Amino acid sequence: MSNNEHDQPAQDVEPDVVESIVHHMPIALPVAGGILMLLLAFIAVFMG
Repeated sequence: MSNNEHDQPAQDVEPDVVESIVHHMPIALPVAGGILMLLLAFIAVFMG
């Protein structure tokens, strides 16, 4: 049979950026949401 390169695992694979960030999402998303809500409330108070 033929030797396909995609069947062989790559030896020098760079770590995926998304996979390195995913385990921080349960903390990062609520913090970012809270900051966004405070900023929007701050804008609403001073615009009103």
